[in-house]
Amino acid sequence: MTQDEFRDIAMSFPGAEEGMSYGRPAFKVNGKFFTRVRHEDDSAVLSDVSFDEREMLMEAEPQTFHFTAHYKDYPAVLARLKTLHPGSLKSFLERRWKKIAPKAAVRAWEAEKG
Repeated sequence: MTQDEFRDIAMSFPGAEEGMSYGRPAFKVNGKFFTRVRHEDDSAVLSDVSFDEREMLMEAEPQTFHFTAHYKDYPAVLARLKTLHPGSLKSFLERRWKKIAPKAAVRAWEAEKG
C-alpha cells in the first residue's frame, strides 16, 4: 500500500482530518489521535491493539507487524505499509474510529452500514 492509499482509507472515515500529533503529521477524529505513518520506517501506527493481539499479529505476520521500544508500553502496533492489506487497515481504523468518534456519528454510520 502506498502512503496515498493509506491517506485515502484514513480520510474515508467520517470526521477524519489531517493534523499534527507530537509535531508529526497525523490523522485525527474528534480532536483525538486516529493514526499516522511513521516516516522512519513507512509504518502505520495502529492504536487500541491489546498486547496479546500485538504479539499474535507479530508472530503471524512478522513482515508486516512490529513495534519499537517507544510503543512497548502502549496498546498499539506498527504495520509496514508495503505489506499491510488495505482490508486489515480498514478493520483496525474502524475499531479506533468507533472509540474516538462522537457517539451520534458512530450510530449514524452503523445505521448506514445496515
